[in-house]
Amino acid sequence: MYINNPNIKLPEDPDTIVWKYLDLSKFLDLLLSQKLFMSRSDKFEDQYEGTFSEPTYEEIKKLAINNPDFLNYYKTHREKVAISSWHINEYESFAMWQIFTQNSEGLAIQSTIGRLQKALEPEKNLKQYIGQVNYIDYKKEYIPFDDMFFPFLFKRKSFQYEREVRIISDTSDTKININDGIKINVDISQLIDKIYIHPKSENWYKNLVIQLVSKLGFDIEIEKSDLESDILI
Repeated sequence: MYINNPNIKLPEDPDTIVWKYLDLSKFLDLLLSQKLFMSRSDKFEDQYEGTFSEPTYEEIKKLAINNPDFLNYYKTHREKVAISSWHINEYESFAMWQIFTQNSEGLAIQSTIGRLQKALEPEKNLKQYIGQVNYIDYKKEYIPFDDMFFPFLFKRKSFQYEREVRIISDTSDTKININDGIKINVDISQLIDKIYIHPKSENWYKNLVIQLVSKLGFDIEIEKSDLESDILI
């Protein structure tokens, strides 16, 4: 269940559109399990994930001189936090198709901030938050550490193109062993507003997706990519 944390910022409009780009196998796993996969925060390609900027780290080191557990806590906390990333955009993103789908058999889930909030189902002792990522200069800018989730809501400016909103799950109060990630219960009908099919996919693939979604019992609107529109000459 989504927990409202006043320290974690989100777009004010709950109808703000968000996207998740993924391949067919991950999409089918989502529908079949009705669970959303979340990656462990320290397993992301970005090695800075869940860490602090240099000015913040220097301040934390001073505080940790007489209390080494203070610094160790933040280091080990990364192993207990899992993240699902979503892209804020009113429209499809050609760049996101290129980055997050390996071939022409990818899909994009369209949702909204409000739908993400409603889709999260209660998980025993699992704290879940949704927040918008801030992009800063890690050499110069400060990340507050009065909330343990702030390190997971800041990234380097090099990643600004992601325009990311994150679902964050904290397993600290559970016995869950994350390994590479965890799956959380979600309401699929709330989570997914529409499905968009890869702009370079062939008709047989589009028909396959439509049939699979129908046979699995979901009534989800399926659209062809807007990037596939006919050229008007």
